[in-house]
Amino acid sequence: MYNFNFYMPTKVLFGPGKLSELHTEKLPGKKALIVTSNGTSVKKYGYLDRVEKELELSGVEFFVFNEIRPNPTDKNVMDGARTAKENGCDFVLALGGGSVMDCSKCIALMMTNPGDIWNYSLSASGGKKAAEYDAAPIVCITTSAGTASEVDLASVISKDEVNEKTGIFFPSMFPTLSVVDSDLMMSVPPKFTAYQGMDAFFHASETVVNKNVHPMAELFALKTIEYVAKYLPRAVADGSDKEARAYMALANTFAGYYMMCTSAHTIEHVMGSYHPDLVHGAGLIETAHAYYDFFAERKAAEEPMKKMARAMGVENPTSGKDFIAALDKLIADVGCADLKMSDEGITREELKLYPKRVHEVLGGDITADPLPLSDEDYLTIYENAYK
Repeated sequence: MYNFNFYMPTKVLFGPGKLSELHTEKLPGKKALIVTSNGTSVKKYGYLDRVEKELELSGVEFFVFNEIRPNPTDKNVMDGARTAKENGCDFVLALGGGSVMDCSKCIALMMTNPGDIWNYSLSASGGKKAAEYDAAPIVCITTSAGTASEVDLASVISKDEVNEKTGIFFPSMFPTLSVVDSDLMMSVPPKFTAYQGMDAFFHASETVVNKNVHPMAELFALKTIEYVAKYLPRAVADGSDKEARAYMALANTFAGYYMMCTSAHTIEHVMGSYHPDLVHGAGLIETAHAYYDFFAERKAAEEPMKKMARAMGVENPTSGKDFIAALDKLIADVGCADLKMSDEGITREELKLYPKRVHEVLGGDITADPLPLSDEDYLTIYENAYK
């Protein structure tokens, strides 16, 4: 029988309109640090005002910290933790997408622990320390469908000075409460809807091909793949499609309930370490065909790939190549077939630096691919993906 652990301490309010129920929940503190991005969307679309009103109804004070960049940095984390302490905040409320939620978890960790966030990083230059104290409580209100950061313990943080983009995670970084309200996702532009939705897809597809996959993980992953294949093209084509948005929100959350990422995520994190403006989902899309086709060519994941092809609507798939064809079609259907690594500023010569870095940043489990990958294999995947 399979052996696995399943731990999901986050209470989730799921569904259109659920943000309006936030004030009915017992919140985990008296003053929130509301963390948002350095963009304008949460103000423009009224999401921040709505959250502030919910907190007022709850009798909870707040202070807004709106400095989180895409691919958040160690500096973002430490600035946020300092702001929280200076303003007497005792919990964090993340309002935004994956970058905001990831950074918020680390801010919560550094509200209660000494030193710098990089002391707790597992990357090559990180301190690899265990956290002495639990993170401050975290509430997440997600405005995107992609990272599933609202239901997991992980965060991804960059340190630009050492070109590292890596994971930091401790059990206390699970959010206490999360709101997944697809009405808050209606304003995401088509391009970012596609990038975020494909991130959810790859969380699931990496889980299915993972050599350690088990029934619980596969259960959530295959349903995610089914929903993304069916509803992401609709959400990209018409952002006001409420049904498509709701199912993409569900797909995102399902993927996060049991995520088993492989080296595919690490391969992208290496790219993002050198190019901090690279959108995570875009980087995953740019390397996806080359990564999965590497194993399809070697017939190393035939049954998992046929399962995924069936989930994507392929009748009677006969090989992993049927999944590759379905993947390529999905990427084209969401308008991402023309994405190029070269457009991100990545050069072919630069690729030679990447294989070594796969061992130095943290993304997924590089021991869990269908076949063990050598540095030469990593370079082959990067070169095959390059255009």
